[in-house]
Amino acid sequence: MPSDDSFLRRAVAVLTAFRADDDGLGAAELARRSGLPKSTAHRIALELAEAGLLERDGPRVRLGLKLFEIGQRVPRQRVLRDAAVPSMSDLREATRQTVHLAVLEGAEVVYVEILGSSGGPRLPSKVGGRLPAHVTGVGKAILAFSPPEAVQAVLESGLVKASERSVTAPGLLARELERIHREGVAYDREESGAGIVCAASPVLGPDGLALGALSVSGWATKMRLAAVAPAVHTAALTLSRTLQGAR
Repeated sequence: MPSDDSFLRRAVAVLTAFRADDDGLGAAELARRSGLPKSTAHRIALELAEAGLLERDGPRVRLGLKLFEIGQRVPRQRVLRDAAVPSMSDLREATRQTVHLAVLEGAEVVYVEILGSSGGPRLPSKVGGRLPAHVTGVGKAILAFSPPEAVQAVLESGLVKASERSVTAPGLLARELERIHREGVAYDREESGAGIVCAASPVLGPDGLALGALSVSGWATKMRLAAVAPAVHTAALTLSRTLQGAR
């Protein structure tokens, strides 16, 4: 009989095997992604389904509504998102582009909220989804205002390529973060995906460190970064003051 700790680790492996765009996974794929034997992955998935954390759909399972409900209770996400939505709505109205709110977790950004726009590009970001921080505007904006040890951990994590223009040299990324810290605006120039650009700015706490970041994304051929950057910076500053006042 496996220990509670062993079951917990395996349950986490099953739950984190799902990606943002998965509608459902069969036992074989769940086993492959989680690194567990097929019978073990299947058994744990059934137990998680009984608890409401997964939902059964024939031979497949998908993430359950209870996980979403639990996620909405996370204090950092809830407070930041609730405060940010009015500023994000104004920013989308002003730019007519897709607006993102993200936070940093390790070497990745997690998207807390996205307000889409019609006619925009298909983006790799999804609410609750993750991307490597160094290939995104929001990630670089947060890193530029993060503690040195957090930045160093990302620089030493092995910078992967998401597109041909992704910056993977630690020295180049470090110099870019210094510029972002001076100017308060970060850019993604087709680094997270071909044809996609964005301007981002950090949302700061009272200690001057980033709580998250806002960004505006659009087509490289249609959106002028220099035109949207001031609006993003202003929105992030406004949100920073709102959160600091609330605290």
